[in-house]
Amino acid sequence: MDITPPVAADRQLIQGYGDGGFRISGVRYKGPALVLPGQTMAWTVQSIGEMTIDDLAPVRDAAEPVGVLLIGCGEKMVLIPPQLRAEARAWGVVIEAMGTGAACRTYNVLLSEGRDVATALIPID
Repeated sequence: MDITPPVAADRQLIQGYGDGGFRISGVRYKGPALVLPGQTMAWTVQSIGEMTIDDLAPVRDAAEPVGVLLIGCGEKMVLIPPQLRAEARAWGVVIEAMGTGAACRTYNVLLSEGRDVATALIPID
């Protein structure tokens, strides 16, 4: 049974995660990834503790507006510093932190609903 949610062909759908990377719209990404609705790119953040607002600039500068940014923190959720949340909020972006698996699944559901969502993902092994 296929459980892939229906999404437009030009949308980035997360098809798998683990083994240090992700499979997104048929392409394998090794390491951290930043997934916008229409584009996926490598992300330089290796751990949430080192993340700065500058690491999220592609979300701010995205061609399509993003209202919700899911942060996949790795094996488990990590608290995002309040200052970073406030800076993203000033752009009109709400940050939600969760484990990477949950972020992948939640992103796909919100994308299938047509929501303005993006996700920044730390891989798990």
